Amino acid sequence: MPGTVLLIAASPTGKGCLVDAASVLPVLAAVAPSVLAGTDTANVVELADPLQPQAVLTRLRAAATAPGPLTVFLAGQLQLDRRQRLPHLALARTTPATVRYTGFPWHWVREELRLRAPGTTSLLVDLHADAETWLHLGGRPLTVGPGVALYGRVAPPPRRRSVAAPTYMKSLATILRSGHRPPLVQLHQQALTRSYGDDAEAGGRDLVLAFEPRYPATGPVPGPVAAHVPAPAPAPVAPAPPMPVVPPVPADPHAEITAAVQGGRHAEAAALAERWELTALRTYGPGADEVVHWMEVRADLAMFAGDAELSCRIWLAVADARLAAGQSPDTAGVEAAVDRAHHQWGRIGDPARVRELGAALAGLRERVPGRRQGALDDVRRHLGRLRTEV
Repeated sequence: MPGTVLLIAASPTGKGCLVDAASVLPVLAAVAPSVLAGTDTANVVELADPLQPQAVLTRLRAAATAPGPLTVFLAGQLQLDRRQRLPHLALARTTPATVRYTGFPWHWVREELRLRAPGTTSLLVDLHADAETWLHLGGRPLTVGPGVALYGRVAPPPRRRSVAAPTYMKSLATILRSGHRPPLVQLHQQALTRSYGDDAEAGGRDLVLAFEPRYPATGPVPGPVAAHVPAPAPAPVAPAPPMPVVPPVPADPHAEITAAVQGGRHAEAAALAERWELTALRTYGPGADEVVHWMEVRADLAMFAGDAELSCRIWLAVADARLAAGQSPDTAGVEAAVDRAHHQWGRIGDPARVRELGAALAGLRERVPGRRQGALDDVRRHLGRLRTEV
């Protein structure tokens, strides 16, 4: 059965704009519909900078009533209406004084999705909030009902007189452009990791949304968690015979790793990722997607720890692993690995290590030139300067 994908990017025009939401649409549009939906085929509907709440409601209602899986990608900003203090998605004509009439109420999202079969609906969001809404959300997290998967982040307002970018959604789209759609929890974690690589400061500020409908609907509804910590499992209750005992949901290793990084325990985070990579290697074999995923996690962790040399080495190994698995040099995953290796190589201070890894990078750049014009020449020039300095 085909899936349905709804792409929504909404933000006010003029000085009230906090995020350039529409800038993510070309990146999402470059992803194959089947990958966006996680189905063999999919219908994609795009809504860019809508003017009227009814226009958004019409699109959302049509998508919600379509058969098959539904995935909604939503980028924009949130504002509170002044009378009822309810969060709204700000649209093109929204101002602080007109939110109630020109914005799209968040509870409409919940109402339109509530009748869908549990496990068939996913909502991925990259939202920014003004100062008032940000404080409000600290005690009243966004929810979408127990049957809908919700992943993403809500960011605080950007610096004054600046407009933020939807970096989480762009990172997510970049990952999907590889043609592979990992499980949502992994996709979410990878997108967070990559977006925080561009803006490490954001990792400590954002409200991170992570709700998976596999949690029992009768338990507490998980909401935003600052360190990607999964919602606590409900207290065990002795089942009445003959009801079977439902095993607890396993802990998410990404959450544990992220918590270690945010606590400054980089060695602990690296050890955890190494352990999971070894497990994946034993289970799936060399070159498997699961193994490559944990290699990428370790490369990002080395970057967060300030070890550019190790990060470069791992990204080079990731590129080699992808190529050895049969991926073409112009595959997004291969290009991204070489680009990240190149970036980290430029941060290495030891000339001997620069020369050593530069030779490997140059060899890879000959096969994977990437989309950055002159990347191979850049490596060769840098190595040439080092030779003249010896």
